[in-house]
Amino acid sequence: MVLGIFSVYIEEGCITCDACEEAAPEVFEVTEDTCFIKSDVRLDGGFDRNDSKSGLKTEVVQTYSDDILDAADGCPVDVIIVVEAKVDEVEVEEAIVEAEVEVPIAAEAPQVSGDIEGLDSFLSAGDRTLNIFFGSQSGNSEQLASIFAKRAGDYGLEGIVHDMDGFDIKKMASMRRVAIVCSTWGEGEMPDNAEALWQAASSKDAPDMSGMAFSVLSLGDTSYELFCQSGKDWDGRLEQLGANRVAPRVDCDVDYEAMATEWAQEALTMLSAVDDSGNLHEELIEAIREMADGGASVADGEDGFIIPDLTSDEIEVQLNVFRYDPHEKTSGSDTWLCSLPGHLTLLESLRAIQRTHDGSLCFTDGSPNDPNTAIVVNGRITLPGISRIETLSNGRPGALNLHLEPLPGYDVIRDLCVDFGALTKKREDASLWHVSRTREAIRSEQGTLIGSMDPSEAIALHKMSDSFGAQVLHACSDSIAYSQSYLGPSVCLDLWIKRTDSRTSTKRAGEIDALLGGANAILAETDLAPIGRQPLAGKEIQSALSDAKTRALELNGYNGRHGKHVWWYAWTMKSSGRVNDTVLYRQVLGPLGLLSNLTSGVTARMLTGFTRTGGKMVNDILALVAPPAGIGKMPRQFNKRVDDHYEVVSIFNSLDSRF
Repeated sequence: MVLGIFSVYIEEGCITCDACEEAAPEVFEVTEDTCFIKSDVRLDGGFDRNDSKSGLKTEVVQTYSDDILDAADGCPVDVIIVVEAKVDEVEVEEAIVEAEVEVPIAAEAPQVSGDIEGLDSFLSAGDRTLNIFFGSQSGNSEQLASIFAKRAGDYGLEGIVHDMDGFDIKKMASMRRVAIVCSTWGEGEMPDNAEALWQAASSKDAPDMSGMAFSVLSLGDTSYELFCQSGKDWDGRLEQLGANRVAPRVDCDVDYEAMATEWAQEALTMLSAVDDSGNLHEELIEAIREMADGGASVADGEDGFIIPDLTSDEIEVQLNVFRYDPHEKTSGSDTWLCSLPGHLTLLESLRAIQRTHDGSLCFTDGSPNDPNTAIVVNGRITLPGISRIETLSNGRPGALNLHLEPLPGYDVIRDLCVDFGALTKKREDASLWHVSRTREAIRSEQGTLIGSMDPSEAIALHKMSDSFGAQVLHACSDSIAYSQSYLGPSVCLDLWIKRTDSRTSTKRAGEIDALLGGANAILAETDLAPIGRQPLAGKEIQSALSDAKTRALELNGYNGRHGKHVWWYAWTMKSSGRVNDTVLYRQVLGPLGLLSNLTSGVTARMLTGFTRTGGKMVNDILALVAPPAGIGKMPRQFNKRVDDHYEVVSIFNSLDSRF
C-alpha cells in the first residue's frame, strides 16, 4: 500500500506568485486574487480554489502527480494542500498499463464471456445485490450507507444496508459485492455495533472470502493519532482473507461529504462491473460510468428533449436592508438600486452586494433550504436561497421594491443575523424527546429497527411536522414579541406531535399535557391566524396548533364562564380593531348579556354619569347630593383604536389561568 494523490485545493492567503502555474500549468491557473484548480482536471468540473476538495481525474493524477507535488513544495506561502489516499501500488501500475491498452479499443462494444452480451444483458443477468455494511457510533456511517444504497440503482445494483451488529461472518463471506462504511471510535477502536463482527473476522477461524469484491470508506478525525484505524483494519483484513479490493479505500476527516461522494462514484462503478461469481469485467467499467452519469451526449431537438432555459431578463430592484451596529447601538436601513437577473435568488443577490458593494453587510449564509438563513421580505418570512427575484415581483411591472428585515422574535446580532440561542434553550427546557410506550419494533429490509404504526396515523404526523424548520416556525408567531417566557409555536408543535403519537407512553403523554396546559405554552398564543398566513408554515401547522390549544383548554376548564366571556370579548375587539374600557364588562357577557344590558339601566346610568359603576344611584351617596357627580370621572364611553390586541388578551390570561 502506498499514498496516492486524491485531490488538491488552495487555502486562503495566496500571493499570486505564479510558481504553481509554472510547475503545473495543466492543473493550476493564477487569477488576480488567488489560484484556481482548472475545471478539466476535476471530477466535478468546477473552476475555483476547490474548497469542496473534489477529486482529480485518474489520468491527471497518473500524468501530473510529480508536477503537483513540485508546485506544492515550491509555494512560498504553503497554501497548496495535497490530499492523499491509500492506494495499492500494484493497482496503480496496472491502471496505467490498462489506460494505454484501452485507447485503441475504446470504440469497440464490450465483450463479455458466456451468455452475457453487452451492458444491458450484463446488468440484468444474475444476482445484482450490493451489500453495504455500516459500523457507526454517532449515526454518520449509517446515514451514508443509506444514501449509497439509494444511489446503487443508478449503477444497476440493488443496494441492501446491513448493520454489523449481530451479523454472521459466514453469511458475509458468501456475498459477492460488499461495501463497508465504518467510523473510528476513541483511540482507533471499532464502533460498538461493529465489535462482534470484527472479532469474528479477525479470528483464526474466519472463513475464506476469495469470491468477494469489496471497497472500504473510513470515517475519522485527524486530531486523533489512529486516524480512520477501523476502516484500515477492515480493508487489510478482508484482503488477507482473499477478498478482491476493486476500489481503493478512502479515509475521510470530519468534513467527509465531498470525499465520501467521490469514493461512492468510484466504488459503485467498480462493484457494478462485478458479476454474480465475483469476477470483475474491466471492459464494462467505462460504459457503466457513462450510464451512471447519464451518457456522454445529450438528446436535443426532435429526437430527444430540449434543455429548458432557466435564465430570465434583468429586473430593476430596490433593496432596502435593515442595518444594526451592535458597537454603536444604532439601527437604520441602507438602500441599493440594482439591476439583477430574474433567475437570481435573493441569497445570491445579498452575496453579490456583500462582495462588490459593502463587505460589512451581515447575513446568515448557507444552503438554499437552511432555516438559519431565513429573513423577512416585505413582511413575509422567506428562505432567500429558494426565492428567485422574479417570483418576488408577483408579476407586477416596473421596479421591484424589497424590504429585508431580520426574523422577528430573536435578538439581532448584526444587520440580518439573529441569535437562535433563546429558542435552543426553550427546546432544551421542554425536553423534546420521545418516550416509547413499549420496546416493540420491526426490522426493515436495511436491518434497522423501527417502531410501527398505522399508515394513516403516520401520514397525519408527517403533515403536522412538515415545516421549514423550528427557527422559521418560531418567528411566525406574533405573540413571541410580547412574551419572552412563551415557548413558541415550534416547541408546542413538537410536543403536540409526540402527544398525538400512539407510541408515546402514558406517563410521557401526561407530562406533555401538563406542559401544553401551562401559562407559557400554547395558551400564551393569542392568535394562530398569522401562522397560517405565512407561506413557510401554512394551514396544516395552524390546524395542528389549534388542536393542541383545544386540548389544553379542555383540560383547563375551557367550557367555563370566564373562557366564554374572554372569547366573546376578544372576537368583538379583533373584528372591529377598537375597544373602550366600560364596554369591556358588557361585551364579555356574550350576546345575551349585551341585549340584557339595554333594559337593565346600567348603560344609561353610566352614560349620564350618575354613578361610576353603573350601579343603583342609592348606593352612591355623592350622586344623591350633587348629581351628576360622576361626569368627568367615568372611564371612556367611546371607542379608541387598539394597535396590539394581544396585550388586552394577556390581561385575561393574568386574571384567570384557565384561559
